[in-house]
Amino acid sequence: MALIVQKFGGTSVKDRNRIFNVARIVANTRNAGNDVVVVVSAQGDTTDDLIAKAAEITSDPSHREMDMLLAAGEEISIALLAMALQEIGVSAVSLTGWQAGFVTDRSYSKARIKRLDTERVESELARNRVVVVAGFQGLNRSDDITTLGRGGSDTSAVALAAALHADRCQIYTDVEGVFTADPRKIPKATKLKEITFDEMLELASLGAQVLNNRSVELAKKYGVELEVLSSINPIPGTIVKEETKVSGLLITGVAKDDNVAVVSIKGVPDVPGMSFKVFSLLAQRNINVDIILQSSGTEGTKDLVFTVPLTDAESTVSVLEDHKSRFGDGEISVDKTCAKVSVVGAGMQSHPGVASTMFEALSGQNINIRMISTSEIKISVIIDKNDADRAVSAIHDAFIQ
Repeated sequence: MALIVQKFGGTSVKDRNRIFNVARIVANTRNAGNDVVVVVSAQGDTTDDLIAKAAEITSDPSHREMDMLLAAGEEISIALLAMALQEIGVSAVSLTGWQAGFVTDRSYSKARIKRLDTERVESELARNRVVVVAGFQGLNRSDDITTLGRGGSDTSAVALAAALHADRCQIYTDVEGVFTADPRKIPKATKLKEITFDEMLELASLGAQVLNNRSVELAKKYGVELEVLSSINPIPGTIVKEETKVSGLLITGVAKDDNVAVVSIKGVPDVPGMSFKVFSLLAQRNINVDIILQSSGTEGTKDLVFTVPLTDAESTVSVLEDHKSRFGDGEISVDKTCAKVSVVGAGMQSHPGVASTMFEALSGQNINIRMISTSEIKISVIIDKNDADRAVSAIHDAFIQ
């Protein structure tokens, strides 16, 4: 008997028919002789609807109360799925994140899992029940409800798979696996049979919406192989693991991220420690900085340009304005009209000319590059948001036939 962890996203449980479809998938896995733990997201657009309800009350809700509100979405899903399983003859029980043992830090809206006590889950499995767990949520040391951020249900599933030493962790989505680009926008995109943790982590971090990047980090850390597959079309998906047998692929995928803002600070004093003063302010507020450029200014100054998530743009500017005297009263501005487009592939470590091919593709579409960032297995560019879809298509055509 194997232990299988299965995660289903919001579109997979968006209505009655989809819920019963999921229940049948779970039942088939259970009837094959496996123990099953299911992690479920909020139905369809429930999270967005709850955010809209909060906006009807206040333009600046506290993160604590937003977590209290948003956690309700997953609680609805787990109860309905447990009912559906019981309706078709499968013994099941639903557990919230805290009932399932998720203990997090105190960072409301983007909490991290600190500990996972699986005693309750294991007890329910011992009673031959399917355990349906609310993803995306946990409890901090103050006994406050916390959420793990967008895509947090993936992280919940991988954490459970690691803690329970599960034989398999399956991530069911509305696509049939991991593709070389978003198949809903790039018809020529090809499904990958397998992909490495490192490549998947880069793609997830760069805007590919198949898996949450923190879930991939966790899977890599604990050696949890993932299978990404469709909840609608029962065909083999994509395996995410440490090493793959696939060779000869120069580029694994092309990703686009619209959640980008470019922040500029002009006239920063060109003295040691000044960059630390700027970026330590943002680190204290859990604002992630991605691409950073520094250029010489005038009369002993320099200009700092960097990217942050679009959702953090206003708070970034606010923090910098409140402390601008620390770095010379430089002019602070933000550009929200950008997108990040990236190519990822382990093959580029041993093949020259990847950047040249990418830039040629963009040049052919008359797309201007504002910023560039590279690593061993990725190249990212910041461009105008209106050009992003054309850029992805052109780059994909240049590399993947």
